[in-house]
Amino acid sequence: MALSKGLIFAIIFVVFAIVKPSEGALNAHYYDQSCPAAEKIILDTVRNASLYDPKVPARLLRMFFHDCFIRGCDASILLDSVVSNQAEKDGPPNISVRSFYVIEDAKKKLEKACPRTVSCADVIAIAARDVVTLSGGPYWSVLKGRKDGTVSLASESTNLPPPTFNVSQLIQSFAARGLSVKDMVTLSGGHTIGFSHCSSFEPRLQNFSKFHDIDPSMNYAFAQTLKKKCPRSTNRDKNAGTFLDSTASVFDNVYYKQILSGKGVFVSDQTLLGDSRTKKIVEKYAQDQKAFFREFAASMVKLGNIGVKETGQVRVNPRFIN
Repeated sequence: MALSKGLIFAIIFVVFAIVKPSEGALNAHYYDQSCPAAEKIILDTVRNASLYDPKVPARLLRMFFHDCFIRGCDASILLDSVVSNQAEKDGPPNISVRSFYVIEDAKKKLEKACPRTVSCADVIAIAARDVVTLSGGPYWSVLKGRKDGTVSLASESTNLPPPTFNVSQLIQSFAARGLSVKDMVTLSGGHTIGFSHCSSFEPRLQNFSKFHDIDPSMNYAFAQTLKKKCPRSTNRDKNAGTFLDSTASVFDNVYYKQILSGKGVFVSDQTLLGDSRTKKIVEKYAQDQKAFFREFAASMVKLGNIGVKETGQVRVNPRFIN
């Protein structure tokens, strides 16, 4: 049954995950007294950065996903590597996240307005909501009160589900973090404002298997288009790639419509159509954008409660432990 907007705002999800569960309830009004301008400061920063660089929304949304999936939503993805430790942000799956400067800029402004009050983890969560809303997607009330982590390990970035996963592997990965099959399909819809470099989908375009040169689940004409974007050349632009749906600047349900047409870019996208556990959800969202928006808001609240730390530090500089 679809959740009403009121329930989305009111429910606090308890998540049992492989990362440390939340130590208590977060609060949508956590900064109402201590930093009432916090959300406006973050929104203005995100809006200005997105106008300057249209890839910012996709990168900030990905940052939130990656941060929560590795050690829980604790902003460990923002910490810099040091001589004795390679941090998450330098792990191979996170090389494409970028746009850390947006969070750093927002945090600098917050420190002037409300010193040592708003955590970096909450800034990431609020920014992720804002880029979705600014791109035409749903709005939800972000639960706040997270504290920032002090551990960041590049080796743990391998726990992120790669774009080569099939449905069973995706279900297992999300379930380990307390997320359901519906959550997995719903959160995959974040790819509607995504971009991918060629390396993440190129194996589908040539020498796919012993029997097929191109992945047979991929629309043939679409595969040819992707081949042109990713020429096999030593002179290829290192930033070559493709948007993950045809309306990449707009948060909508086109991602699911493309999957129905065999135009999912990743194996992990297209595989959602080939399994009875996920196919009906894809079909529903392709037909009903309001249902997708409603469920995406609910799943983002749930994702944002993974491994939350409510005791600890509020980092002054996102890149370094206090």
